[in-house]
Amino acid sequence: MLRETLIAYSLKYEGDPYKIARAIKTDEPVMIPSKLPQCVCLLDDTYPTLLRCLRHPPFVLYYQGDLSLFDQPSIGIVGSRDATSDALRVTASISSALSSRYVVISGMARGIDTAAHEAALVNGKTIAVLGCGIDAPYPSENFDLYRRICMHGLVVSEYPSKTKPLRHHFPYRNRMIAAATKGLVVTQAKCKSGTMLTVKEALELGREVYCVPYPFNSQEGAGCNLLLQQGATMLTNLADLDII
Repeated sequence: MLRETLIAYSLKYEGDPYKIARAIKTDEPVMIPSKLPQCVCLLDDTYPTLLRCLRHPPFVLYYQGDLSLFDQPSIGIVGSRDATSDALRVTASISSALSSRYVVISGMARGIDTAAHEAALVNGKTIAVLGCGIDAPYPSENFDLYRRICMHGLVVSEYPSKTKPLRHHFPYRNRMIAAATKGLVVTQAKCKSGTMLTVKEALELGREVYCVPYPFNSQEGAGCNLLLQQGATMLTNLADLDII
């Protein structure tokens, strides 16, 4: 298959992996755009190696920024959108410390993701994985953050420009965050959340999981405590980050 054909399928079906796979299987005719967007596809040597570990890696990755950041050691930092002020502060401290050794990867959602990206940008690099089109950051309140990551880091998405942030896109985004990292740090999570789905993906891929503990009967951090009971590594202070 030609690279241009694969990208054309992705554009036509807005990154939908099932529709793209069907088009490949049936050798569906497709119009090749005269100008292709900035992207990398499974057929390229420059496709991120760690993402090939996925059962269903993205056929095409659209990006803005420095794609070579995928070649550097990286750590994922994830957690709740409705984060407490303490969790945001802890996240910023952890991200700031780890960004001296790792590229910090997260999903640019409000809350924990935003705190992780912001802290990493101060003295390090960060990768934002989107669940929407590469040109339309979600939430819109993070547009300035998106612009700065494009300039000083990397923004990636398997969805082409103008693709809306649909609910089912975010589990696909989460699997990319899990795959692209050596380990995953969870700084706040409830037991039922997108963060826990990201952890599930990370564990299936053999990635290490690290968690911040929470007080007795805490609902906001119940997911972290559950993961610690199941064997995740506990982080209680910045000195503990040396084990990562």
